[in-house]
Order: sequence, then C-alpha cells, then structure tokens
Amino acid sequence: MTAPQLLITNFVILAVTMTALWAYCVRIRDVSVIDAFWPLGMVILAGITTLLTDGSPIRSGILLALTALWGLRLSFHLFVRWRGHGVDPRYAAILGRLMDKKGWSFAKASFLQVFAMQCVLLILVCLPSQLGQISEEPASIGVLGWIGIAIALTGIAFETIGDAQLTAFRANPANAGKVLDTGLWRYTRHPNYFGDVCTWWGIWLVAAETTAGLYSIIGPLILTFLLTRVSGVPMLEHRLKKNRPDYDAYLRRTSSFIPWPPRRDQ
Repeated sequence: MTAPQLLITNFVILAVTMTALWAYCVRIRDVSVIDAFWPLGMVILAGITTLLTDGSPIRSGILLALTALWGLRLSFHLFVRWRGHGVDPRYAAILGRLMDKKGWSFAKASFLQVFAMQCVLLILVCLPSQLGQISEEPASIGVLGWIGIAIALTGIAFETIGDAQLTAFRANPANAGKVLDTGLWRYTRHPNYFGDVCTWWGIWLVAAETTAGLYSIIGPLILTFLLTRVSGVPMLEHRLKKNRPDYDAYLRRTSSFIPWPPRRDQ
C-alpha cells in the first residue's frame, strides 16, 4: 500500500469514528471527551497501519508499541479526569462564543471548531507512526532509531510522573487554589506537555530511518507548535493567572517548557 492510499484509508476510518463520537457529544452537550480520544485515535491509526502495511516488522512493532504505551495511558488518564471534572471550561468558552456571536447551534459549532479540526490535526501529528511503517528497509533499528526509542520512553515516563504528581496534589483539599511547584513541576511549568513533545520527536526518529518516515517530521513540528504557542501553554496559563494568586511568582521562577533549575523569585 502506498503512502497516499494508507493516509486516505486511515483518514476515512478516523473521520467515521470521530463523527460517531461527535454525535454522542451533541447528545450530552459536552465535547470534552475529545481530549481522551486524541491519544486513543493515534493508537488506532498506528494499529490500522500495522495491519495494512508490509514494512519492517521490527520497526512497525516498535512504532506501534511506543504509540500504544503513550496513548493508552494518556487516554485513560484524560478519560478519568473528564468523568471526574465534567465539562472543560476551555471548550465551553469557545463554543459559547460561536453560539452567541455567530448564532451557530451546538452541533455546528462543535463539529466545525472541535471535531473537524482535530480530525485533520490528529492524522498529521500521527504521521510518524503511519509513514514509518511503510518501508521494509532498513529492516533493523539503527543508532538513530535507538536514540528515538530512548527519547520517547523518557517522554512517556516524564509525562506519567508529572500527571501522577498533579493528580495527587489536586486530591488534597488543602491544596485548593494553590500552585504545584514541587517534583517535576519545580523544573518546568508543563511536564505533561514536555513529555508529549519528547515522545513524538522520539517516535519520529524511529520513523526517520525510512525515507517516508523522514518526511513525517511535520507531525512533531505541528504538535510542538500547538502545545507551546496555541492550545497548550498559552491557553492554560492565561486561565491559571486569573485563578491562582501565586501563579505570577511561579511563572517568574519556573521554566516555561524545557526542564531547568528554578530561578530565584524576585
């Protein structure tokens, strides 16, 4: 199967799946579950690709394993968070503005602004796990691939630990309204986002040992841009600065993204 054939097939399957999820979200009037589906969707794409392609079994297995290890853990974590916290205020604000200013229905606003957009982004970000499985050569994993595996596993561990620390912090009623500045959160304001980026750059390095996989660099580039410049860091920090009195001081002393020893608070 050629790369265009694979991507078209995967896109159709993903679009059908996300349309069904959209219909469910319209019924409950809450699109927040899309966050839990995002990593699961990448596992689905990687798995379908493994079934449809005849690339190197070793590389395909590693790409699928890394994607699944990252995606299944994160999907479960985000699903539990959604069940516990309900509607995400980010989506409520975005859809509310569209419904108020443009007169769109909830169904139209959620489909165009959330599901259609994320369907395209999801398949683009997941390109390394798809295109990296097409070629049979090289059959073995080289130095670049092993470096990628190490980076991806580091990212998965980093994000997992950061999420666990944040969950434990929020579970303590005494921390209500406070800022988590211990553990990994002492060295970066966003260990979960940093872990995501490391994971997908690592997966790309594994894929990049093949010609098709090399061109999938658009995936980690898009993810890095989204998390650091669009929907990740900026949107989250804008809300936290309004809701957490101590967050400004935390901003001044803590690295925004790449882990680094904290500066002295001024």
